[in-house]
Amino acid sequence: MTDALANSLAAAPVQSAPAARVRSYWGGVWQRLRYDYVTLFCIALIILIVLSAVFAPWLAPFDPYKSSMAHRLRPIGYRQFLLGTDEQGRDMLSRLLYGGRVSLLMGIVPVLLATLVGGMFGVVAGYYGRKVNMGIMRTMDIFFAFPSVLLAVAISGSLGGGITNQMLTLTVVLIPPICRVAETATSQVRNMDFVDAARATGASTTSILFTHVLINVMSPVLVYASTLVSISIILASGLSFLGLGVSPPTADWGLMLSTLRQSIYVQPLVSAIPGVAILVTSIAFNLVSDGLRQAMDVKA
Repeated sequence: MTDALANSLAAAPVQSAPAARVRSYWGGVWQRLRYDYVTLFCIALIILIVLSAVFAPWLAPFDPYKSSMAHRLRPIGYRQFLLGTDEQGRDMLSRLLYGGRVSLLMGIVPVLLATLVGGMFGVVAGYYGRKVNMGIMRTMDIFFAFPSVLLAVAISGSLGGGITNQMLTLTVVLIPPICRVAETATSQVRNMDFVDAARATGASTTSILFTHVLINVMSPVLVYASTLVSISIILASGLSFLGLGVSPPTADWGLMLSTLRQSIYVQPLVSAIPGVAILVTSIAFNLVSDGLRQAMDVKA
């Protein structure tokens, strides 16, 4: 009976263990990100702010540019004015929603343009090295010689006010740091084995850059660029506060903060509302960038 049992066990097919499912890189990023509740909350907050700005014409209870001297500097919660009114009697909630459109535009678009231009220069400088690297990076060092705020004020003062000039100013200010990050990441990737193997197979330089180098450089560049959104919003608000950004009566958080500074002793809470909006939005973008950096770190 023992021999029969042994023979039956030997004849039985051996069931192999199910193969472990290989998780993709982005799958691992999501797996780490889904348990980061602070980052998820900040992402939801940013989505809410963006949607509020996009749908401002439908959400704003009043015309943000209609003034009323009879309702100047009303406190928060006064009758139909949920957030009070400004120095010209305009509804603060309506202007806050419309101002978010300009502030978010100034925070996101310059970062995207700077990432495109600065990332391209950084990848080229890091891959080719030598004289190309020297020429590009020494040019960027010229911009690094000036503090970002001073450089933004100087460029904006030369170009003048307006949304287009302000975007151009912020893009120029943000290109050098992104270029440096892209150059550093490319210098580390270009000497790796898979790049040498691609060269050995006769792949063209363009193919190597777009197929092998750019994919591996993209993650650190995008994570760093996400940290610059809050800086861009603060710089744009600062330029508007100094009168070098958008011109009145355009609703902009920085410009609203500037016009309300004279009324801080009359309605301090109403005067602080644009500053609170800038602070909350900047902190949310910073926390999201920190969460993305940790989630995209393979060693995490």
